[in-house]
Amino acid sequence: MFSTHRRPDGTLRLLRMRRALLRHRRLLAAVLLCAAAGTCVEAFLPRGEPGTRVIAAASDLAAGTVLAAADLKILDLPPAAVPPGAQTRREDLLGQRLAAPLRRGDIVTDTRLVGPGLLTGTAPGTVAVPLRPADPSTVRLVGAGQRVDVVVSTGNGYETAAASEVIARNLAVLWSSPPGEDPSSAWSASPAEAGLVVVAASPEDAAALAGSSTAGQVHLVLTAGR
Repeated sequence: MFSTHRRPDGTLRLLRMRRALLRHRRLLAAVLLCAAAGTCVEAFLPRGEPGTRVIAAASDLAAGTVLAAADLKILDLPPAAVPPGAQTRREDLLGQRLAAPLRRGDIVTDTRLVGPGLLTGTAPGTVAVPLRPADPSTVRLVGAGQRVDVVVSTGNGYETAAASEVIARNLAVLWSSPPGEDPSSAWSASPAEAGLVVVAASPEDAAALAGSSTAGQVHLVLTAGR
């Protein structure tokens, strides 16, 4: 008689696993090689830098917009991609007025706001001077970046002879109040007054411009710049 010896179930499972490993040893070796290569490459990759929080426009915004919470959104950018003067606190922007239009996603910087940032890049000593043209419709013709000569007209041509004098030339416009809207920013003395234009001027020109409204009627003449 032949005697039979039954192997334990554990031994059979080990034999099956060994046969399976032998059959697929090349595939397993390739998988392990790929995993090792991926680990090696990852070790040499630069670590991601933490993002910098900046404030951007949530939609297209026109120049003169008084910023509200719905106009703004928060972005995280790599530090190298953050422009100079980028605003990082939404609460600091609420109620401020845009000096230039923004496209959706544009970063809000100090140069885009009505305020000291408008003088960024100007010559040392340059000041921002608010002017009120005698004809409010003039405000619709000028925008940030345009160049103007400032002319003061005196007299009425009847009792007093009319005369005009150019008191400042080639001034850059920093900001103008939106058409059809009374100025209500910090540049304005009264929301009920007519349109306002803010220009960049040297201290010498600023002294002449400061008294222009009392000297006569102020007119702005657009120039090509020099």
